[in-house]
Amino acid sequence: MTASSSDAAFPAARPRRLRRGRALRRLVAETAVRPENLILPMFVKEGLTEPVPISSMPGQVQHTKESLRKAAAEAAEAGVGGLMLFGIPEHKDTTGTQADDPNGVVQDALRDLSAEVGDDIVLMADLCLCEYTDHGHCGPLQVDGHVDNDLTLERYASIAAAQADAGAAVVAPSGMMDGQVAAIRAGLDRAGHTQVPVLAYAAKYSSVFYGPFREAAEGAPQSGDRSGYQQDPANAREALREVALDVAEGADMVMVKPGLAYLDVVAKVADTSPVPVSAYQVSGEYAMIEAAAERGWLERDQAIVEVLTSYRRAGAEQILTYWATEAARLLR
Repeated sequence: MTASSSDAAFPAARPRRLRRGRALRRLVAETAVRPENLILPMFVKEGLTEPVPISSMPGQVQHTKESLRKAAAEAAEAGVGGLMLFGIPEHKDTTGTQADDPNGVVQDALRDLSAEVGDDIVLMADLCLCEYTDHGHCGPLQVDGHVDNDLTLERYASIAAAQADAGAAVVAPSGMMDGQVAAIRAGLDRAGHTQVPVLAYAAKYSSVFYGPFREAAEGAPQSGDRSGYQQDPANAREALREVALDVAEGADMVMVKPGLAYLDVVAKVADTSPVPVSAYQVSGEYAMIEAAAERGWLERDQAIVEVLTSYRRAGAEQILTYWATEAARLLR
């Protein structure tokens, strides 16, 4: 029986009855965001002696090893579900050799955090090369300036093994190379890390909303852009194809990035994916709300919770958000 044929009509039907008072609204809420749904992206930069504020992301910093440990402990104490690490090395080169160096910045951070909070929170490592290459692209370049897809896969497999060796509980490839999940899964298995899951950035769009991140991660392309390997914002069916390919290659979780402008894609993926679905509330979304709140144009805490709720309502089971620790405290 459909809702229209079964529902009583006004005045017997008064939906407002269930909207009176916070306790009643909470009791009948269809969607809930919990601290364990949240993943905190964090930037750690090699060689720093003090944290460096990120001007386009108020409240966020490039961490030192020490400040990273402190922030990770605070996130774990707040009940945040996971941490996603991004590394910024002192030295970059054409193939991003620091990305899989056993003593690279992310590997050092993973070892530190494994000892500090490894039993209390899921340690995740973003797996890409854009922060490590001197040209800022997500893999080694061919002579024509385009990323060499298949050579990049070899690099990704090596990086995955290095991250898992250092303590990553989850590796998260974000480069949008064809075949990346299969290559990484094989690399992890060869290295004995058969139990380390792969969280694939399966539907990552070529988006203007990454702008502040490129300051934070110091990984902007030195020429061209990433539209040759990231998805066109106009395409939704393509996202479902990418998700299906990644799952077939062994992805244990999949991600849609960005989130807010792509909630329709999040919903489509959540409706069809056989594995858990994550969405990334990216730097541009964070910056927009922070800027509007600073000007008094909206109420900041309510905006944070409302937008995170929209992610969960669309079907995301995990949300990467720079507000993770703060939001976890608000939610509790």
